[in-house]
Amino acid sequence: MMNNIGRGTRHYIVTDPSDDPVHPRPGTLRFGATSIRGKVWISFRNNMAIKLQKPLLVSSFTVIDGRGAQIQIAYGSCLVLYEVNNVIIHGLSIHHCQKPAPGPVLSSKGVINMGALDGDAITLIGSSKIWIDHNSLYECHDGLLDVTRGSTDVTISNNRFMNHDKVMLLGHDDQFLLDKKMKVSILFNHFGPNVNQRIPRVRHGYAHVANNFYQGWGSYAIGGSMNPRIKSQSNLFVAPNSGKKEVTWRGGNGNGWNWRSVKDVFLNGARFSQTGVQGGTRPGYNRQQAFVVGDARNVRALTRSAGVLRCSSTGC
Repeated sequence: MMNNIGRGTRHYIVTDPSDDPVHPRPGTLRFGATSIRGKVWISFRNNMAIKLQKPLLVSSFTVIDGRGAQIQIAYGSCLVLYEVNNVIIHGLSIHHCQKPAPGPVLSSKGVINMGALDGDAITLIGSSKIWIDHNSLYECHDGLLDVTRGSTDVTISNNRFMNHDKVMLLGHDDQFLLDKKMKVSILFNHFGPNVNQRIPRVRHGYAHVANNFYQGWGSYAIGGSMNPRIKSQSNLFVAPNSGKKEVTWRGGNGNGWNWRSVKDVFLNGARFSQTGVQGGTRPGYNRQQAFVVGDARNVRALTRSAGVLRCSSTGC
Protein backbone atom coordinates (compact mmCIF):
# COMPACT_ATOMS: atom_id res chain seq x y z
CA MET A 1 0.00 0.00 0.00
CA MET A 2 2.93 2.36 -0.62
CA ASN A 3 0.80 4.60 -2.83
CA ASN A 4 -1.20 5.71 0.23
CA ILE A 5 1.67 7.54 1.92
CA GLY A 6 4.46 9.97 1.10
CA ARG A 7 4.48 13.26 -0.73
CA GLY A 8 1.07 14.77 -1.35
CA THR A 9 -0.77 12.92 1.41
CA ARG A 10 -3.33 15.10 3.18
CA HIS A 11 -4.06 14.34 6.83
CA TYR A 12 -7.72 14.94 7.62
CA ILE A 13 -9.29 14.74 11.10
CA VAL A 14 -12.95 13.90 11.59
CA THR A 15 -14.47 16.21 14.20
CA ASP A 16 -18.18 15.95 13.40
CA PRO A 17 -20.14 12.63 13.62
CA SER A 18 -23.12 13.92 11.60
CA ASP A 19 -23.77 12.85 8.02
CA ASP A 20 -25.28 14.39 4.91
CA PRO A 21 -25.10 12.00 1.93
CA VAL A 22 -25.20 14.74 -0.73
CA HIS A 23 -23.75 17.90 0.87
CA PRO A 24 -21.37 16.71 3.62
CA ARG A 25 -19.94 19.31 5.95
CA PRO A 26 -16.16 19.72 6.38
CA GLY A 27 -15.14 17.77 9.46
CA THR A 28 -17.41 14.82 8.74
CA LEU A 29 -16.24 11.39 7.66
CA ARG A 30 -18.10 11.58 4.36
CA PHE A 31 -16.43 14.87 3.44
CA GLY A 32 -12.97 13.37 3.98
CA ALA A 33 -13.73 10.13 2.15
CA THR A 34 -15.44 11.65 -0.90
CA SER A 35 -14.63 15.35 -1.35
CA ILE A 36 -10.84 15.52 -1.08
CA ARG A 37 -8.84 14.76 -4.20
CA GLY A 38 -5.62 12.78 -4.11
CA LYS A 39 -4.22 10.85 -1.17
CA VAL A 40 -5.98 11.37 2.16
CA TRP A 41 -5.31 9.80 5.56
CA ILE A 42 -8.39 10.11 7.77
CA SER A 43 -8.22 9.93 11.57
CA PHE A 44 -10.65 10.94 14.34
CA ARG A 45 -10.38 13.61 17.02
CA ASN A 46 -12.26 11.60 19.66
CA ASN A 47 -14.65 8.69 20.19
CA MET A 48 -17.61 8.80 17.80
CA ALA A 49 -20.77 6.92 16.89
CA ILE A 50 -21.56 7.66 13.24
CA LYS A 51 -24.92 6.79 11.71
CA LEU A 52 -24.54 7.03 7.96
CA GLN A 53 -27.71 8.16 6.21
CA LYS A 54 -26.66 6.52 2.92
CA PRO A 55 -23.76 4.23 1.94
CA LEU A 56 -20.36 5.88 2.23
CA LEU A 57 -18.61 5.67 -1.16
CA VAL A 58 -14.93 5.69 -0.26
CA SER A 59 -12.57 7.25 -2.84
CA SER A 60 -9.31 5.78 -4.14
CA PHE A 61 -6.09 6.44 -2.20
CA THR A 62 -8.03 6.85 1.06
CA VAL A 63 -7.10 5.52 4.49
CA ILE A 64 -9.74 5.49 7.23
CA ASP A 65 -7.74 4.99 10.42
CA GLY A 66 -9.67 4.59 13.66
CA ARG A 67 -6.65 4.14 15.93
CA GLY A 68 -6.62 6.33 19.02
CA ALA A 69 -10.42 6.54 19.29
CA GLN A 70 -13.41 4.23 19.53
CA ILE A 71 -15.28 4.62 16.25
CA GLN A 72 -18.66 3.01 15.70
CA ILE A 73 -20.28 2.89 12.25
CA ALA A 74 -23.70 1.56 13.19
CA TYR A 75 -27.49 1.57 12.86
CA GLY A 76 -27.50 3.11 9.40
CA SER A 77 -25.77 2.53 6.08
CA CYS A 78 -22.17 1.35 5.89
CA LEU A 79 -19.12 1.35 3.59
CA VAL A 80 -18.98 0.76 -0.17
CA LEU A 81 -15.78 0.63 -2.23
CA TYR A 82 -17.01 1.02 -5.81
CA GLU A 83 -14.43 0.81 -8.62
CA VAL A 84 -11.63 2.23 -6.47
CA ASN A 85 -8.10 1.21 -5.57
CA ASN A 86 -5.52 1.73 -2.83
CA VAL A 87 -7.91 1.91 0.12
CA ILE A 88 -7.20 0.96 3.75
CA ILE A 89 -9.98 0.48 6.33
CA HIS A 90 -8.52 0.14 9.82
CA GLY A 91 -9.76 0.25 13.39
CA LEU A 92 -13.54 0.57 12.97
CA SER A 93 -16.41 -1.18 14.74
CA ILE A 94 -19.03 -1.67 12.04
CA HIS A 95 -22.28 -3.26 13.14
CA HIS A 96 -26.07 -3.27 12.82
CA CYS A 97 -25.87 -1.98 9.25
CA GLN A 98 -29.28 -1.52 7.68
CA LYS A 99 -30.46 -2.09 4.12
CA PRO A 100 -30.52 1.41 2.59
CA ALA A 101 -33.21 2.75 0.31
CA PRO A 102 -32.10 3.94 -3.16
CA GLY A 103 -31.27 7.61 -3.44
CA PRO A 104 -28.67 10.26 -4.27
CA VAL A 105 -25.20 9.90 -2.74
CA LEU A 106 -22.02 11.93 -3.19
CA SER A 107 -19.09 10.06 -4.72
CA SER A 108 -15.66 11.19 -5.89
CA LYS A 109 -17.21 11.62 -9.36
CA GLY A 110 -20.13 13.72 -8.16
CA VAL A 111 -23.63 12.91 -6.98
CA ILE A 112 -24.97 9.58 -8.24
CA ASN A 113 -28.27 7.81 -7.75
CA MET A 114 -27.40 4.77 -5.65
CA GLY A 115 -29.51 1.69 -6.19
CA ALA A 116 -30.55 -0.82 -3.58
CA LEU A 117 -27.81 -2.56 -1.59
CA ASP A 118 -28.00 -5.51 0.77
CA GLY A 119 -26.86 -3.86 4.00
CA ASP A 120 -23.36 -5.34 4.36
CA ALA A 121 -20.76 -3.83 6.67
CA ILE A 122 -18.19 -3.42 3.84
CA THR A 123 -18.92 -4.00 0.15
CA LEU A 124 -16.22 -4.13 -2.54
CA ILE A 125 -17.39 -3.77 -6.16
CA GLY A 126 -14.82 -3.78 -8.95
CA SER A 127 -12.05 -2.60 -6.60
CA SER A 128 -8.40 -3.57 -6.15
CA LYS A 129 -5.46 -3.11 -3.77
CA ILE A 130 -7.67 -3.02 -0.69
CA TRP A 131 -6.56 -3.70 2.90
CA ILE A 132 -9.22 -4.40 5.56
CA ASP A 133 -7.36 -4.61 8.88
CA HIS A 134 -8.14 -4.67 12.63
CA ASN A 135 -11.87 -4.01 12.39
CA SER A 136 -14.73 -5.54 14.39
CA LEU A 137 -17.71 -6.54 12.25
CA TYR A 138 -20.98 -8.04 13.47
CA GLU A 139 -24.78 -8.15 13.32
CA CYS A 140 -25.56 -6.51 9.98
CA HIS A 141 -28.60 -6.92 7.74
CA ASP A 142 -27.03 -9.26 5.18
CA GLY A 143 -23.32 -10.10 5.12
CA LEU A 144 -20.32 -8.59 6.86
CA LEU A 145 -17.87 -8.35 3.95
CA ASP A 146 -18.49 -8.83 0.21
CA VAL A 147 -15.73 -8.85 -2.43
CA THR A 148 -17.49 -8.87 -5.81
CA ARG A 149 -17.61 -7.94 -9.51
CA GLY A 150 -13.95 -8.20 -10.45
CA SER A 151 -12.42 -7.04 -7.18
CA THR A 152 -8.93 -8.41 -6.60
CA ASP A 153 -5.68 -7.98 -4.65
CA VAL A 154 -7.54 -7.76 -1.35
CA THR A 155 -6.09 -8.46 2.10
CA ILE A 156 -8.43 -9.12 5.03
CA SER A 157 -6.35 -9.33 8.18
CA ASN A 158 -6.56 -9.13 11.98
CA ASN A 159 -10.33 -8.59 12.03
CA ARG A 160 -12.96 -9.94 14.43
CA PHE A 161 -16.11 -11.38 12.84
CA MET A 162 -18.83 -12.52 15.24
CA ASN A 163 -22.56 -12.95 15.88
CA HIS A 164 -23.55 -13.33 12.25
CA ASP A 165 -24.98 -15.77 9.71
CA LYS A 166 -23.34 -14.98 6.33
CA VAL A 167 -19.87 -13.70 7.15
CA MET A 168 -17.88 -13.21 3.94
CA LEU A 169 -18.71 -13.55 0.23
CA LEU A 170 -15.95 -13.64 -2.38
CA GLY A 171 -17.34 -13.53 -5.92
CA HIS A 172 -20.55 -11.95 -7.21
CA ASP A 173 -22.52 -14.87 -8.64
CA ASP A 174 -21.99 -18.08 -10.60
CA GLN A 175 -22.32 -16.32 -13.98
CA PHE A 176 -19.90 -13.45 -13.28
CA LEU A 177 -16.76 -14.87 -14.92
CA LEU A 178 -14.64 -11.76 -14.32
CA ASP A 179 -14.24 -12.95 -10.74
CA LYS A 180 -11.89 -15.65 -12.04
CA LYS A 181 -9.08 -13.09 -11.62
CA MET A 182 -9.96 -12.47 -7.95
CA LYS A 183 -7.19 -13.02 -5.39
CA VAL A 184 -7.93 -12.53 -1.69
CA SER A 185 -5.71 -13.16 1.34
CA ILE A 186 -7.52 -13.85 4.64
CA LEU A 187 -5.01 -13.73 7.49
CA PHE A 188 -4.88 -13.60 11.31
CA ASN A 189 -8.63 -13.12 11.76
CA HIS A 190 -10.79 -14.38 14.63
CA PHE A 191 -14.09 -15.88 13.47
CA GLY A 192 -16.60 -16.27 16.27
CA PRO A 193 -18.38 -16.77 18.44
CA ASN A 194 -21.76 -17.38 16.79
CA VAL A 195 -20.84 -17.43 13.11
CA ASN A 196 -22.72 -19.77 10.80
CA GLN A 197 -21.37 -19.89 7.23
CA ARG A 198 -19.37 -18.17 4.44
CA ILE A 199 -16.09 -17.92 6.35
CA PRO A 200 -15.50 -17.38 3.41
CA ARG A 201 -17.69 -18.56 0.51
CA VAL A 202 -15.69 -18.29 -2.75
CA ARG A 203 -16.80 -18.21 -6.40
CA HIS A 204 -14.42 -18.60 -9.36
CA GLY A 205 -11.34 -16.94 -7.82
CA TYR A 206 -8.55 -17.75 -5.37
CA ALA A 207 -8.39 -17.41 -1.58
CA HIS A 208 -5.40 -17.93 0.69
CA VAL A 209 -6.75 -18.52 4.19
CA ALA A 210 -3.93 -18.58 6.74
CA ASN A 211 -3.42 -18.35 10.51
CA ASN A 212 -7.07 -17.71 11.32
CA PHE A 213 -8.89 -18.85 14.48
CA TYR A 214 -12.23 -20.53 13.78
CA GLN A 215 -14.24 -20.56 16.99
CA GLY A 216 -16.92 -22.91 15.72
CA TRP A 217 -19.45 -22.61 12.89
CA GLY A 218 -22.99 -23.66 12.04
CA SER A 219 -23.49 -24.85 8.45
CA TYR A 220 -19.83 -24.78 7.36
CA ALA A 221 -16.68 -22.66 7.59
CA ILE A 222 -15.06 -22.54 4.12
CA GLY A 223 -17.23 -23.08 1.06
CA GLY A 224 -17.60 -22.23 -2.58
CA SER A 225 -18.87 -22.91 -6.08
CA MET A 226 -17.72 -22.54 -9.69
CA ASN A 227 -14.27 -24.10 -9.29
CA PRO A 228 -12.51 -21.69 -6.92
CA ARG A 229 -9.02 -22.44 -5.64
CA ILE A 230 -8.55 -22.38 -1.87
CA LYS A 231 -5.42 -22.84 0.21
CA SER A 232 -6.15 -23.28 3.91
CA GLN A 233 -2.84 -22.97 5.72
CA SER A 234 -1.98 -23.23 9.42
CA ASN A 235 -5.45 -22.30 10.66
CA LEU A 236 -6.94 -23.45 13.95
CA PHE A 237 -10.37 -25.04 13.44
CA VAL A 238 -12.35 -25.75 16.62
CA ALA A 239 -15.55 -27.56 15.65
CA PRO A 240 -18.78 -26.86 17.56
CA ASN A 241 -19.67 -29.24 20.36
CA SER A 242 -22.76 -30.34 18.48
CA GLY A 243 -23.63 -30.05 14.81
CA LYS A 244 -21.44 -30.19 11.74
CA LYS A 245 -17.76 -30.98 12.18
CA GLU A 246 -16.87 -30.68 8.49
CA VAL A 247 -15.06 -27.43 7.66
CA THR A 248 -15.86 -27.34 3.94
CA TRP A 249 -18.92 -27.10 1.69
CA ARG A 250 -18.93 -27.39 -2.11
CA GLY A 251 -21.74 -26.13 -4.31
CA GLY A 252 -21.80 -28.38 -7.35
CA ASN A 253 -19.42 -31.09 -8.51
CA GLY A 254 -16.26 -30.10 -6.67
CA ASN A 255 -14.36 -33.39 -6.71
CA GLY A 256 -11.61 -32.01 -8.94
CA TRP A 257 -11.35 -28.54 -7.42
CA ASN A 258 -8.08 -27.53 -5.77
CA TRP A 259 -8.92 -27.12 -2.09
CA ARG A 260 -5.91 -27.95 0.05
CA SER A 261 -5.31 -27.98 3.79
CA VAL A 262 -1.67 -27.38 4.72
CA LYS A 263 -0.58 -27.74 8.34
CA ASP A 264 -4.00 -26.82 9.74
CA VAL A 265 -4.90 -27.94 13.27
CA PHE A 266 -8.31 -29.53 13.85
CA LEU A 267 -9.86 -29.75 17.31
CA ASN A 268 -13.10 -31.14 18.72
CA GLY A 269 -13.65 -33.41 15.72
CA ALA A 270 -13.16 -30.80 12.98
CA ARG A 271 -12.21 -32.17 9.55
CA PHE A 272 -11.35 -30.75 6.12
CA SER A 273 -12.19 -32.57 2.88
CA GLN A 274 -9.29 -31.94 0.49
CA THR A 275 -9.58 -32.18 -3.28
CA GLY A 276 -7.33 -31.44 -6.22
CA VAL A 277 -3.58 -31.77 -6.59
CA GLN A 278 -0.77 -30.84 -4.23
CA GLY A 279 0.75 -27.53 -5.30
CA GLY A 280 -2.34 -26.42 -7.19
CA THR A 281 -3.13 -23.64 -4.74
CA ARG A 282 0.03 -21.55 -4.67
CA PRO A 283 -0.88 -17.91 -3.94
CA GLY A 284 1.59 -16.45 -6.44
CA TYR A 285 2.76 -13.61 -4.20
CA ASN A 286 5.60 -11.42 -5.43
CA ARG A 287 8.59 -10.61 -3.20
CA GLN A 288 6.86 -7.64 -1.59
CA GLN A 289 3.68 -9.59 -0.86
CA ALA A 290 5.22 -12.75 0.59
CA PHE A 291 5.11 -13.32 4.35
CA VAL A 292 5.94 -16.04 6.87
CA VAL A 293 2.95 -18.17 7.88
CA GLY A 294 3.02 -19.01 11.59
CA ASP A 295 2.55 -22.39 13.21
CA ALA A 296 -1.14 -23.25 13.67
CA ARG A 297 -0.42 -24.13 17.30
CA ASN A 298 0.27 -20.41 17.87
CA VAL A 299 -2.89 -19.12 16.22
CA ARG A 300 -4.63 -18.22 19.50
CA ALA A 301 -1.71 -15.90 20.28
CA LEU A 302 -1.46 -14.60 16.71
CA THR A 303 -5.14 -13.60 16.72
CA ARG A 304 -5.34 -12.33 20.31
CA SER A 305 -5.41 -8.70 19.13
CA ALA A 306 -7.84 -9.32 16.24
CA GLY A 307 -10.51 -6.67 15.91
CA VAL A 308 -10.27 -3.03 16.91
CA LEU A 309 -7.04 -2.28 18.75
CA ARG A 310 -7.22 -0.67 22.16
CA CYS A 311 -4.78 2.21 21.80
CA SER A 312 -3.51 4.85 24.21
CA SER A 313 -1.37 7.95 23.88
CA THR A 314 1.73 5.73 24.05
CA GLY A 315 0.71 3.36 21.27
CA CYS A 316 -1.35 0.29 20.41
